[in-house]
Amino acid sequence: MDNIAGTKSSLVWAVNIAVVVLVLLWTIPTFGLLVSSFRDRDQIATTGWWSSLFPHEASLRFRIGDAETQRQEGEVFVIDGSVFEAGGTVSAFGTSNRDPAAHEPGEVVDFGDGISGTVNEDGSYRVTSPVAFEGRSPRLFVTSVTPPRFTLENYDRVLFAQGLGRAFLNTMTVTIPATVIPILVAAFAAYALAWMEFPGRSLLIASVVGLLVVPLQLALIPLLQLHNAIGIGKDYLGIWLAHSAFGLPLAIYLLRNYMVGLPREIIESARVDGATDFQIFLKIILPLSFPALASFAIFQFLWTWNDLLIATVFLGNTQDQLVMTGVLRELLGSRGGDWEILAASAFVSISVPLVVFFAMQKYLVRGLLAGSVK
Repeated sequence: MDNIAGTKSSLVWAVNIAVVVLVLLWTIPTFGLLVSSFRDRDQIATTGWWSSLFPHEASLRFRIGDAETQRQEGEVFVIDGSVFEAGGTVSAFGTSNRDPAAHEPGEVVDFGDGISGTVNEDGSYRVTSPVAFEGRSPRLFVTSVTPPRFTLENYDRVLFAQGLGRAFLNTMTVTIPATVIPILVAAFAAYALAWMEFPGRSLLIASVVGLLVVPLQLALIPLLQLHNAIGIGKDYLGIWLAHSAFGLPLAIYLLRNYMVGLPREIIESARVDGATDFQIFLKIILPLSFPALASFAIFQFLWTWNDLLIATVFLGNTQDQLVMTGVLRELLGSRGGDWEILAASAFVSISVPLVVFFAMQKYLVRGLLAGSVK
């Protein structure tokens, strides 16, 4: 009886569990990235985001000051300071890596050669010597407990980075035309493939489907050589055409499937009334196809906004043409070890796409289901 229309499947619980699992697989890492974007750099390097609300224990190793920071007090020379930059609590310390927690905070320790010192619970230390410090100063090993620290400095570095404002305008200059152009071209092509009879139509449809699986990396160098040959290399026109070319197969396929599912009676009635193909396309097909157009616009906008590869190849890396992803890449440095900058940059870069997505999300599912039901 489970296969009868209108009855509820016994496996609906499995579907619900699968959906919940998929949502968690996407949401949990994103939430972790959001938490990390507000965390201190040192804590990101030592603990995971899931422990961000709790104090954590860490082992620190450092050399106390140097000969230039010493001062003389009576008959002894003193080097003092603090092991913390932003606060914490010392639970133990030592003078050797063999036993880094040998002493309690406040205990005076003999370093040898008349040198003695101590580390207090608040992280302050004081080391004294009967003679002036020369060469390398003594080492300290500290076991500390630091409270959770959150900061806006990561976003401050990203939002006020040099050239980011210009890069934002460059990204908008690239993204908006690269989204509009393929939609305009694909709409005409999709209508022709859906409702106009001409020789070779099936072959063209098969070619469009085949182009969907072609990796864009295969066409980068030949297309760049073509752009350079005709004089549009390293220019906005070149990258507009490149993004449009790479997005057209999906756009044509998506819009054609949607238009094929539109009621044939409406189009035939318009033709009986004397409407031309252009009038049918402009006054009937386009308004009815808005969900599919909006669905592709979301995909194309997100892809173009977050692109770095095509922008690097077809636009270049000059300060006047650098896009946001290029500026954020430079903030990470050559080794990419600034995880706090990476996390903050991720949320800065997705701010505009999120606005676009939530503004047009109601059309997304309707567009994706294009052509599935007659």
